[in-house]
Amino acid sequence: MTTRPTADDLPFALAPVLRGRFPGAESAEIENWTPSPRGLATETFLFDLVADDTTVSLVLRRPPEVALFPDYDLLRQVLVMRRLADTTLPVPAVRWLDRDGTTLGSPYFVMDRIEGSAPGDLPSYHCAGLYFDAEPEQRTRMWWGCVDTIAEIHQLDWRKLNLDFLAFPQFGTAPLEQLIGYIESALAWASDAQPPALRRAVQWLRANLYEPEHITLCWGDARMSNILYDSDFHVTGVLDWEIAYLGDHEADLAWMLFLDWACSEFQDTERLPGTPTRAETIARYEQRSGMPVRNLRYNEILAAVLLSIPLLRMAHRLQLPAEIDVTAFCAARIEQLLTEGPDLDH
Repeated sequence: MTTRPTADDLPFALAPVLRGRFPGAESAEIENWTPSPRGLATETFLFDLVADDTTVSLVLRRPPEVALFPDYDLLRQVLVMRRLADTTLPVPAVRWLDRDGTTLGSPYFVMDRIEGSAPGDLPSYHCAGLYFDAEPEQRTRMWWGCVDTIAEIHQLDWRKLNLDFLAFPQFGTAPLEQLIGYIESALAWASDAQPPALRRAVQWLRANLYEPEHITLCWGDARMSNILYDSDFHVTGVLDWEIAYLGDHEADLAWMLFLDWACSEFQDTERLPGTPTRAETIARYEQRSGMPVRNLRYNEILAAVLLSIPLLRMAHRLQLPAEIDVTAFCAARIEQLLTEGPDLDH
C-alpha cells in the first residue's frame, strides 16, 4: 500500500489519479486545495480540478488516521448518498469510491461540491459565523431549513431505498434495542475509562427501552453545520452521513436540540434573536413530518451518549490529561435530563 500522504502532500498524489479518471483532463491541475474544518469522523478537502477553460469543484473525503467509530466504513456513507440521489434531498453526487487504499494510502471517495455556506459549531454559531452575522429573520429561515430537512428525511421510505443495511442485527431484534447494544459495545471500544454519567445513562436507556411509533432513516448528525445555505439562506446541500442509522424518528430532532443547548446554555451564551424556541421547534417538526414527538428526553440522552463515543476515542488515543474532559457537556446534559424529568418532551 502507498504511504498515506499528509494533508499538504495529498493534492500531489491525487492529481495523477484525477487526470486518469476525468476524460480529457490529462493536463489538469488541482487548485484552491482547502482542508475543511467540518466533522470529526472524516477528513474532508475541497478543491478545484482545472483543465483548460473547464473547472470542476470537488471534495475528497478519507478516514482519519485514528478511527472514531468501531465500524467506520466509507462505503456506508457512499451507499446512503447514492441511494438518496433520486430523492428531493440535495445530497452530493459521489464520483467514485476507492476502498482498497493502494492509490492514496487509505480508502477515499471523491464527490461533487455543492455551493453554499454553513454555520459552524466551534466557536458556537451563537457567537460567530454565518448564523451570528445573519439578520433574525434569516436565522429563523436557516433553523426551519434544518428542521424541515429532518422531517423530509423521516418521510422517506427506507425500505424502498434499500437502506436496511443501516441496522445492527448483531445487537438485537428491534431497532432501538440494536442501537443501545451498539452504543454499549462502541463505548467499551472507545475507552475503558467512561465517565459515571455515561454509564448511568446507558443503564437508564436500557431500562427504559420502548417501541418507537415510527422507524425511519435517521441522519445521525442532524445540525445546521451539516447543511449548506445559499445567499438567501435556503438549503442547498445536506452533508455528512457517516453515522446514519435506522431508528426512532425523534432521534434527529433530539440531536439538533442537544447540540443547540451545547452551543448556548452550556456555554452561558444567549441564543440569538430569530432562533425558534424548543417548543416552537417541536411543533414545526410535528407539523412538517406528520409524526408526534413523545420521547424527546430519551432521545436527547441517547444523543449525548452517542456523541461521547468519538470524543472518548479521541481523548483516549491522544492520551489527554484527566482534567481535560471533552465529554463534559454530554455528561452535564445527561445529568440535567435525568434530573428534570419528562417535561422536556414538550
